Amino acid sequence: MIFLLEDDDSIRELICYSLSKTGMEARGFATPAAFRNALREQVPELLLLDIMLPEQDGISVLRQLRAEERTRRLPVIMLTAKSTEFDKVSALDAGADDYITKPFGVMELLARVKALLRRTGKEEKADTEKPTYTVGPLTVNCAAHTVCAAGRDVQLTYKEFELLTFLLEHRGTVLTRDMILQSVWGYEFDGENRTVDVHIRTLRQKLGSECGALIETVRGLGYKIGGSL
Repeated sequence: MIFLLEDDDSIRELICYSLSKTGMEARGFATPAAFRNALREQVPELLLLDIMLPEQDGISVLRQLRAEERTRRLPVIMLTAKSTEFDKVSALDAGADDYITKPFGVMELLARVKALLRRTGKEEKADTEKPTYTVGPLTVNCAAHTVCAAGRDVQLTYKEFELLTFLLEHRGTVLTRDMILQSVWGYEFDGENRTVDVHIRTLRQKLGSECGALIETVRGLGYKIGGSL
């Protein structure tokens, strides 16, 4: 089930119809209050969230979702008529997994939804086969989806966790922004390398100074995980 929080009736109906035609169930909500009521009964597989809403803006809704254990890993794609870098960065900083700017094509939206669902679906499979990484004071248990940084439990969004494990899987290797975008986001991101930088910055902040420093910036190239196993 996919939830859509969008106050524009025509856009909401079009998206829900398009999702249903591809075999995906969808429920649309015009207000944050209606969405929260439905969320009490069911956590969806993915949320499409508009930024400009009545009652409460989408960024605030997203921050609340990320603060609650039940919804902190819920995949979220932001829908917004705003296209400035500040608005995109604000959405990513708040914990969005992806964003798409209005006006957008239905095929593009469906591709983004499917890409994110594929990646979150893979996360749920074969949990017992997933490794645990330890680099210095940082320990990441992929099966349990837990992160311990210098003895402190750290809560990450789905994309932040996936980015961190991708870096750990290729520890010692410099990964370009394009490589990270294609591997973590699952498609070409139209040159939006800022997305990677924002997630790296947020990761470092959440991990704290000691563990955050393990993520090294390689000027002109990209990033890598430093430290020894």
